[in-house]
Amino acid sequence: MKINFTKMQGLGNDFVVIDAINQPIQLTIEQIRFLADRHFGVGCDQLLFVEKPISANAEFKYRIFNADGSEVAQCGNGARCFARFVRDKGLSNKDEIIVDTDARQLALRFDAGGLITVDMGVPALEPKQIPLNVSEQSKLYKVKLAEGEIEFAAVSMGNPHVVILVEDVVSAPVLTIGARLECHELFPERANIGFMQIINRRQIELRVYERGAAETLACGSGACAAVVAGIEQGLLDQEVQVHLPGGELTISWVGNGLPVLMTGAATTVFEGQITL
Repeated sequence: MKINFTKMQGLGNDFVVIDAINQPIQLTIEQIRFLADRHFGVGCDQLLFVEKPISANAEFKYRIFNADGSEVAQCGNGARCFARFVRDKGLSNKDEIIVDTDARQLALRFDAGGLITVDMGVPALEPKQIPLNVSEQSKLYKVKLAEGEIEFAAVSMGNPHVVILVEDVVSAPVLTIGARLECHELFPERANIGFMQIINRRQIELRVYERGAAETLACGSGACAAVVAGIEQGLLDQEVQVHLPGGELTISWVGNGLPVLMTGAATTVFEGQITL
């Protein structure tokens, strides 16, 4: 089986994007892992499928698979690459595109200067919606690990996120604490673990340990979750520049009941064909 694909990246968070409309395709977990392998396959953090919509008002369905083969419902950097892909491939010429996901619909908008804004939807803070195995909602929770007690915020952006406030992201124990918390019993669907350093009320530094992918250069939904957590705690303004290892995102959130907006770039790296 030969598959045409496009390698793309959003702030270094890289993807293999496949048109599953014009080339019907169904991959096994092993084949997804092979494609994501950086030594034997193409190499990526996530694999993205462009599929036919399931809703009357949508143009496409957006599906996301982690490098380990697990399917997830949300990826913000991937959403921007998805928008760039369907525009560049001539699948849509609209300035705003509505897409279905397993979590919710997303609105993807092309801005001046080539940037793309994604309406990431309304964040969920209730434990059952995240999901988080605690009885009561709080702005901050605590968990005991071998390294000591960790205080964190929890937010769902269609996928579960933990946000830990740190003094310095460079020295933060992202790999160790991230790996421990990703699969902790508090998170029945696992979780993405963000480490946030506040520079001022309009700027933060962020590193994210993503479930199923380990640390990546950028995580769009993680940036949204971090800003929401910071605003909820009264630490950040409504528009924040998020500095990630791979680049910058602008995240805006007016408050409860309203969607989070994420603006950033998306770039095509190369086109290819692979035989599975």
